[in-house]
Amino acid sequence: MPAPVTVKPRPGTTFTLGADTTVHTHPGSPEARRVGEYLAGVLRPSTGYRLPVVPGASGRDISLVLTGADPAVGEEGYQLDVTTRGVIIRARTAAGLFAGVQTFRQLLPAKAESGTKQDGPWTVPGGSVVDHPRYAHRGAMLDVARHFFPPDEVKRYIDRIAAYKINKLHLHLTDDQGWRLEIKSRPNLTAAGSTTQVGGGTGGFYTQDEYRDLVEYAAERFITVIPEIDLPGHTNAALVAYPELNEDGIAREPYTGIDVGFSSVAIHKDETYEFLDDVLREVAALTPGEFIHIGGDEALKTTDEDYLAFMGRLLPLVAKYGKKALGWHEFLKATPDASAVAQWWGTEPKAPELVEAAKRGNKVILSPATKSYLDMKYREDTELGLKWAGFVEVEQSYSWDPGAFVADLPADAVLGVEAPLWTETVEDRAALEYLVYPRLAGIAELAWSPASALGWDGYKERLAAQAPRWRAQGIAFYESPQVAWKR
Repeated sequence: MPAPVTVKPRPGTTFTLGADTTVHTHPGSPEARRVGEYLAGVLRPSTGYRLPVVPGASGRDISLVLTGADPAVGEEGYQLDVTTRGVIIRARTAAGLFAGVQTFRQLLPAKAESGTKQDGPWTVPGGSVVDHPRYAHRGAMLDVARHFFPPDEVKRYIDRIAAYKINKLHLHLTDDQGWRLEIKSRPNLTAAGSTTQVGGGTGGFYTQDEYRDLVEYAAERFITVIPEIDLPGHTNAALVAYPELNEDGIAREPYTGIDVGFSSVAIHKDETYEFLDDVLREVAALTPGEFIHIGGDEALKTTDEDYLAFMGRLLPLVAKYGKKALGWHEFLKATPDASAVAQWWGTEPKAPELVEAAKRGNKVILSPATKSYLDMKYREDTELGLKWAGFVEVEQSYSWDPGAFVADLPADAVLGVEAPLWTETVEDRAALEYLVYPRLAGIAELAWSPASALGWDGYKERLAAQAPRWRAQGIAFYESPQVAWKR
């Protein structure tokens, strides 16, 4: 999972990982070696084997090579072959090798995911896989503004989403309840704006060094971090820190509730754009990826005229620092240029504004709240989550086709799919994992697998088989009654 493009089993053929198994990587490729070290690092705790990583291809053991893959794999796909002699993962890029490693992990016994030594055997079924992604953007969003998650917890989340071939981590870094990224030219954003969260508490923030480390950690797993600075609404934490951003020049009080739409920066004050220039300059310098997410949603205090005026000054600042704008779909009313991407969170599969934007050349990321919002309750009796978009059980979350979901939206306008986790009710790792699993696995499949591979009946059987892996990893997932979970 996600379901590969093609799978050809070899009945009666197996390969068994042993104490003398070596991981061979493409000679002269530091990136291939890094993928090999990653694989060995995953398997050493559970197997207890040394699993040395050495350069040079081999027909035996485990080999990660950058030649010989089926041309269909493209830039992120892979070819995996398991014979009695060994495992060979071929790809055109290290990202493809990494994706192939995730599939190989799922062919091993579930206890291979344990962090402590387990008894073997470590046997893999024989066969061949040729696989590549459907969409370029396969995302997960983590809201660290409503409740703050420290760097180690974000890294754990990165590791978990990487296992399902997610390649974008969208961090919602600012909101009414907290500002979570150090901006050196505006120190009060964290000195005053980061000190609380929903329900109170101490909040927190990432220093620029911590943020760089997260970006690098994600990049090592072929995940690009997309930072979000939500504007012009969802800005109360900034209005606490810098009074000049308010129309009346008076600092706002810290906010710990969950209502939305009440805050806005001053639209017509030059101080607002001086502030945004500082923020975007520093965020862009910290961000290797091509996008900065500028929010744009639920600006309920802002008239359309003022909203257009604001975006008319904000969007050029994003471009000034060499980035492309990504925003929630409301910002399409500002008719951004074709380089901008809209993230759609609607609740009905009809969105004329997306269709019109697609005609202008804008691409779209689909995050329908009724399908992909991981913070929605599963059922009425689910303790965690919200329900403004309805209840989203596992089958509902999975049963849609991104390429044909929004009426009249051309399939080629869809850049990808993203699963947001808003954290109004998410205070710790256990709560996060309960809402994320199992739904994230399904969204990941919709983003990676071909439409022909999708279908609830087959999916729920493969999903059930993930349960022993999650238990081995200590993941506190929701055991939906819709699925006959494996033990």
